[in-house]
Amino acid sequence: MKKGGVVLPMDDSIFFKLVRVVNLTARPFAESIGRANRLTLNEWRVTLVLASHPGAAAQEVALHTGLDKMTVSRALAGLARHGRLVKKIDAADKRRTCLWLSAAGQRVYEKIGIGGKAREAQLFSAVGRGDQEHLSRTLDTLIATLLAADAGPVSS
Repeated sequence: MKKGGVVLPMDDSIFFKLVRVVNLTARPFAESIGRANRLTLNEWRVTLVLASHPGAAAQEVALHTGLDKMTVSRALAGLARHGRLVKKIDAADKRRTCLWLSAAGQRVYEKIGIGGKAREAQLFSAVGRGDQEHLSRTLDTLIATLLAADAGPVSS
């Protein structure tokens, strides 16, 4: 499809394929893991980040997940509502709240981690180790490019 002489991306673009992989990978989540654990997809994402980065602030969680601040805030509220989150004011910076999974949050993480690893193994079962490593490096480059673009120019 053309608009103003520019070919717009269609469903065969790499960008669309990335979105599709995310959607296809996440789809079974709501149907099984999410419902069984009373956990939204974004709460799951935040749980994974807090398990890997205990004591992170909400802004750091947003950076690690790629979610916007409001979405992270809603996910954190959901985790807190179910007793899965511990918040503490940072002693060094009283404006900063540090976040950890509670014991209940850690138990949920351990349960969902098994399903997540199984889904990851299924996703990459037909992809060789070298291709997986190359894809990982490429994704790291894409993430760094987007973060730099979103940060904008540094003013002096």
